[in-house]
Amino acid sequence: MRAGDTIMALSSGSLPAGVAVIRLSGPQVGTALTAIAGGIPQPRRLTLRPIGAAQRLDEGLVAFFPAPNSFTGEDCAELQVHGSPAGVRAIMALLNSLGLRLAEAGEFTRRAFENGKLDLVAVEGLGDLLEAETERQRQQALARYDGRLTEKIDLWRDTLLDLRAEIEARLDFSDEGDVSDDLPAHWFSQLDDLQISIGQALSSFESGRIVREGIRVALAGPPNSGKSSLLNALSRSDLAIVSDEAGTTRDVREVGLDIGGQLFVLLDLAGLRDTDSKAEAEGVRRAKQAINTADIVLWLQAPDVDALPRPETKGLLLTIGTKMDLATSQGVDIGVSTQTETGLQALREKLAVLGQDLAGGEPALVSHERDRQALQEALAALEACRSTVGDWELAAESLRGASAALERLIGRIDAERVLDRLFASFCIGK
Repeated sequence: MRAGDTIMALSSGSLPAGVAVIRLSGPQVGTALTAIAGGIPQPRRLTLRPIGAAQRLDEGLVAFFPAPNSFTGEDCAELQVHGSPAGVRAIMALLNSLGLRLAEAGEFTRRAFENGKLDLVAVEGLGDLLEAETERQRQQALARYDGRLTEKIDLWRDTLLDLRAEIEARLDFSDEGDVSDDLPAHWFSQLDDLQISIGQALSSFESGRIVREGIRVALAGPPNSGKSSLLNALSRSDLAIVSDEAGTTRDVREVGLDIGGQLFVLLDLAGLRDTDSKAEAEGVRRAKQAINTADIVLWLQAPDVDALPRPETKGLLLTIGTKMDLATSQGVDIGVSTQTETGLQALREKLAVLGQDLAGGEPALVSHERDRQALQEALAALEACRSTVGDWELAAESLRGASAALERLIGRIDAERVLDRLFASFCIGK
């Protein structure tokens, strides 16, 4: 990534397509538009122009967004042309001959960050929005991208400045009589309120993570209890191999499923049993590990398979009686049959209700591991400050540590170490 270059990228879908959108950003955008579109159009208005220089290549809509009022903060433009592979290649070859280069992954968004148009929290929200597969993911990502978490962080930082001002006044003017050694009562109230507010935000991390990553549902039980058949029935596909032979499933298969606007990740696991096969034994080990970490475990019992004791798990556990077309299982939460589709809708509805409980009501703003670490660091620093009140240098340093943790979260300091990894996950043209 080279600063000062003018970059270009195809930002729309794969070709051929009805319309292709070519984005430009950088100091040479105006020169490029003059060369290929006959001049710079009126800012922020789509204008129909022939596209080409000595030779007409296409005709399309041209939009110009002058700095600093653009997505990247630089001069930007979009060419909306016909989605012909040959046409797009010719236009981009012409732009390249004018000195523009192809953008790297995420380079438009990175320039927006470096030019102060987005902070790191909003950038992550944009990344989540681009990858959103369900309605809940879209809502949560958009709330983050719109700056709702940043607003909270700004309020916390303002409060920290007020708290630090009282402490540092005692450091700087301790020899003057008009500065008391005792902190005012409202200082402690502010500290309490700040800790409560950050703690409440931190408590929403698990629900935010679940929405962003999906609710992990382990389909577990003995061999031939119907795990792969249930996976296929719920996903309405034939993704998993179904066989009467025990031990067919030997690895963890993951399938994403949208239920009620929430992403569920179904895990088809190896059947639990003792085995001499090293490959199957590894599958059983992975199955047990998945059960221990799943948000929901569907424990399957079939009438033609010997039952096993229900496993210990940190997540919710539902006992599912399978193969109800053969016989009715006793002591189960829901009975299903993949042959007759009995109980499948009831199971989907139950999962939707559990998903609502796990994901919470309003979109959670704290959903990334970086968020959790930063807020935990800030809370630890505030607690350290409380315990060192009276030793003004230590108290001030603790408050500065809390501020630094929040500033790292939004990318004001130490941002470089996360930028390359973050923007590499973005598509070209974004």
